[in-house]
Amino acid sequence: MNQRSRAGALLLLPGLLLILFGFALPSAVMLFSPPGVAPSDVFGRVGEMLTDPYDLGIVSRTLGLGLVVTVLCVVLAFPIAVLLARSTSRWAGVWLALAVFPLLLSNVVRSFGWLVILGSNGVVGRLVTGLGLAEEAPQLLYTPVAVVLGLVQLFLPLAVVACYSAVAQVDAGLDDAARGLGASRLRTLWSVVVPLSLPGIVVAATLVFAGSITAYTTPYLLGGSSQRMLSTQLFAYSSVTVNWASASATALIMTVLVFLVSGLSSVVARAKGRVQ
Repeated sequence: MNQRSRAGALLLLPGLLLILFGFALPSAVMLFSPPGVAPSDVFGRVGEMLTDPYDLGIVSRTLGLGLVVTVLCVVLAFPIAVLLARSTSRWAGVWLALAVFPLLLSNVVRSFGWLVILGSNGVVGRLVTGLGLAEEAPQLLYTPVAVVLGLVQLFLPLAVVACYSAVAQVDAGLDDAARGLGASRLRTLWSVVVPLSLPGIVVAATLVFAGSITAYTTPYLLGGSSQRMLSTQLFAYSSVTVNWASASATALIMTVLVFLVSGLSSVVARAKGRVQ
């Protein structure tokens, strides 16, 4: 090992030690052996959750809502990222700042905004009754629709940033070359921009999915007890009933779901890249 390699290793050492002893080891202990609980109890509780209809319903609801939110965020974010990356306007930086501005706001503030909009006396309810579409305002809160809307608003800016960084690295001259060969705008987008931006799309999908299935505030405020997810169930186990075996089992299932979906998305992206 030469002197430069040794210097690089020494520079990485403090960060690696911090990650190992400050994050990795404590997380492993809480996942597999929380206070007063043996690893066998945690894995036994995992097996119970995957066979119990109530817990299995929470797992399937979390996975389903996470996938729906991920698809919606990627589908909405990618066109926005393309427009921002290909814009030649002097205001492009301002539009990008506005697109990511919601990241500066508290999650609680944004979730409470949906309470005002979707509540029985909110904007949507008054509009429906005002137009005579219904005698009573529809109950939109504490439904899967409310949770999806809140999570999409929460993670859409994050998806825009991830997709924008990928699209911005694709040479705009390739678009012109494809158009010169007779490809339409849509064909150019699908056959040129999307394949070359797949790494950013995968990153966006992974971040959104991981955030949506682990988010607590938005599902709690907009879903309530009727739309319980793994994150709210984890809070109940760790803070209400103080059942550490169930809490660790829930956290372990969430972790496996994140790695499973992110791995599958990476495999699909690589397969599509080879086909293209």
